[in-house]
Amino acid sequence: MNPFAHAGARCALSVNVNKVALLRNTRHLGIPSVLRAAEACLLAGAQGITVHPRPDARHIRASDVDELAGLLKGWPQAEFNIEGNPTQNLMDFVRRHRPHQVTFVPDAEDQFTSDHGWTLPQDAERLKPLIREAQDLGVRVSLFMDPVPAAMAAVAELGADRIELYTESFASAFGTERQDAVLAGFTATATAALALGLGINAGHDLNRDNLGLFLRHVPGVQEVSIGHALIADALELGYAETVKAYLRAIAAADA
Repeated sequence: MNPFAHAGARCALSVNVNKVALLRNTRHLGIPSVLRAAEACLLAGAQGITVHPRPDARHIRASDVDELAGLLKGWPQAEFNIEGNPTQNLMDFVRRHRPHQVTFVPDAEDQFTSDHGWTLPQDAERLKPLIREAQDLGVRVSLFMDPVPAAMAAVAELGADRIELYTESFASAFGTERQDAVLAGFTATATAALALGLGINAGHDLNRDNLGLFLRHVPGVQEVSIGHALIADALELGYAETVKAYLRAIAAADA
């Protein structure tokens, strides 16, 4: 059971607030507020907040990470997840704030958005000491991974605590004739991960429409990190109603 999930729920919702920062950064007025967005989502029942501070600070800035870390000290029941490439600026944030979880993502500095997982064993040597350092700081480590069952043994050998399944391929196939075949790959990967004692997170292009199907077919998902779709929904529904809608989707999948 995920300690950050609601009682009776196996899967926690972590809200990625990067897109709030992206909108704010188009002007110099300080609105919309990343801090207020995070607080509104937590008040509505979200079990965590995720940020992905890239080196160019095109959305989340270092000051946002600092302020969110301060906010979450008042929410001991909520998780703080910082994601990014550990060979760039990520480890500075990990050392300073010691979040509950760090998600290692193999983004290039100029990459538009995350679009692939780590390649193992090729990336293993540079990841291994960074995984150990984060864990020595008391931080859980999750690796952003494509749905490749055979790669799970390499993740376990590295000593990572969890994987985050990169779900764009599922989102793209949702509602098409490819859906079931693509979903089967995620099911097989999660099954392999669980057999090796790995925890499972998921994220990228999950939304209110496809989330329930994913959770019903992919075993053991402990956390979903959702940003773009959730913030887009919040523009129409508001933060509170949007978070509640995602929590209902998770609860329905559990049921």
